[in-house]
Amino acid sequence: MVSEYAQSDQFRGARIHLCNLDGLEIRDCEVNGLKIVDCYGSDVYLGGDFERLVVNDVDVTAYVEAELDRRQPARALAREAASPEDYRAAWDAIEAQWAATLDRAGLLPEAALHEQVNGEWSFVQTQRHLLMAGDAWLGNAVLEEDTPYHPLGLPYGGMPPDVAAKLGFTLEATPTLDEVLAPRLARMATMRRVVDELTEAELDRVCGRKPADPYPDQEYVVRRCLKVVLKEEAEHHRYAVRDLAVLEAGVPEPR
Repeated sequence: MVSEYAQSDQFRGARIHLCNLDGLEIRDCEVNGLKIVDCYGSDVYLGGDFERLVVNDVDVTAYVEAELDRRQPARALAREAASPEDYRAAWDAIEAQWAATLDRAGLLPEAALHEQVNGEWSFVQTQRHLLMAGDAWLGNAVLEEDTPYHPLGLPYGGMPPDVAAKLGFTLEATPTLDEVLAPRLARMATMRRVVDELTEAELDRVCGRKPADPYPDQEYVVRRCLKVVLKEEAEHHRYAVRDLAVLEAGVPEPR
């Protein structure tokens, strides 16, 4: 039986020495200062938001970022957006890439779109999460809508189920892709309207709300909230196309 540890600080500052860590998975954790030294293995995977990453004494941070930007140009547009024109250009790129990717996903059987590749979110779950991100950072924080959260939204993995239930999310739901795309595309259309009307003054406006109750009590500015939407869209698109390639490889060619 696999041991599971959640919301614990028992490993902070720990030293693991001469242990078998085959198959160890560390997910949604703070790893500032993490060191893996004099270890060996045939298949090591790292994924996350690392300010600095050093492999065998070589700082590979810039290389990794440049390669990711090359593969997904919308990442750089989202990250570097500063002016209203920048936000519009980033959203143009995000809309275009999702249109192509949704067409691509539509060629797969519905069941494949619910498969989790290597334990990651399925394609449908990814759309549900991006729906939630748009609802929180745009619908609630920026627009202060009366009912910003759609029930099919899927929050980040660390949100406690009772908190998610209070926000109206139905985590146990198993909607089809089309059922998720109806509110998801509507939220994307709202983002389109907002960026088309964006001004410098609006970017610097302080929001009257935070994205959701679990988020810290601090100042949320429109430019920050919209940038979160842009970055969520860009990063999760990268994950989605990565996993779509695996799913496509497993679907037999039509005769």
